[in-house]
Amino acid sequence: MGKRKETITIYDVAREAGVSMATVSRVVNGNPNVKPVTRKKVLDAIERMGYRPNAVARGLASKKTTTVGVVIPDISYAFFAELTRGIEDIAKMYHYNIILCNSDLKKEKELQLTEALLEKQVDGLLFLGGKVTDEHREIFNGTDVPVVLAATRDEAKNARPFVTIDQVKAAKEATDVLIREGHERIGFLGGPLTDPLIGYPRYQGYREALEENGMSLDEDRVRLGNYRYHSGYDAARELLESEQAPTAIFAVNDEMAVGAIHAVQDLGKRVPEDVSIIGFDNIPLASQVRPLLSTVAVPMYDIGAVAMRLLTKYMNEETIEEDQVVLPYRLELRDSTRLKEI
Repeated sequence: MGKRKETITIYDVAREAGVSMATVSRVVNGNPNVKPVTRKKVLDAIERMGYRPNAVARGLASKKTTTVGVVIPDISYAFFAELTRGIEDIAKMYHYNIILCNSDLKKEKELQLTEALLEKQVDGLLFLGGKVTDEHREIFNGTDVPVVLAATRDEAKNARPFVTIDQVKAAKEATDVLIREGHERIGFLGGPLTDPLIGYPRYQGYREALEENGMSLDEDRVRLGNYRYHSGYDAARELLESEQAPTAIFAVNDEMAVGAIHAVQDLGKRVPEDVSIIGFDNIPLASQVRPLLSTVAVPMYDIGAVAMRLLTKYMNEETIEEDQVVLPYRLELRDSTRLKEI
């Protein structure tokens, strides 16, 4: 094992450049009150010596770490991956680094990760978890670190700042597309109803659409999975092989919807001639499958970007006009439904 390289300190840079440590600190922190000639001497010394500023020391001096903690359910899920990209792009624009933590949508893990991020003295926190409980609120209210919710909201009074869409309304409109096509047997492919972020709100929208159109909810046409392609395929195939097979299916995300398309095709039927299918999210897969998938287009990137920008306003004490933001979505009707326009 090779000898560890000696750490270069701010003192070493100051000595090399022939300036004070305070001058080096001003250059490193972007302070404009340094003569151009002196700044160049310091930057040249930094480059020659390979000096890297100590982020912890800088944080102690400025009481800021320029880091933002992000608690996210599952980065491998396309919905959250795109949302995180929006967070990261805005964070970079405002010179923040992010610490990303997967919670697997487990309450105890969410609480543990939130506490851990606050202990690391992050400047702000973005929470993309499930239901905001009293335990969450106790942690959020017990810190001076600003917290913004993304893709979820706190249903309590005086709710914490959030950025999301109206999940229930969007799911309702997606189901309405199938009802307007004349379908009476509409299947539902969902996630766990204990999931307050996606699973339950989208089920609620499906149920409300049926009820408002005088149609009864038949639990035999409801199948729950894990949001993945294979669970959508298996659940759809089970529905389609039942005695009262649905003639249309609403899936709460696009992965499951694509699984449903393939299940229909493997049974020798056609989409949408025999079975109409609509998904949710509008991930890239929706426009790669054939037939092209009709879906709810969620502004995933924008949810992340707007949430991060809102957080930067809190961290930098800027004026905030709106701290509870419900972004618009749209129905993207393609070839998996017979209805092509609203």
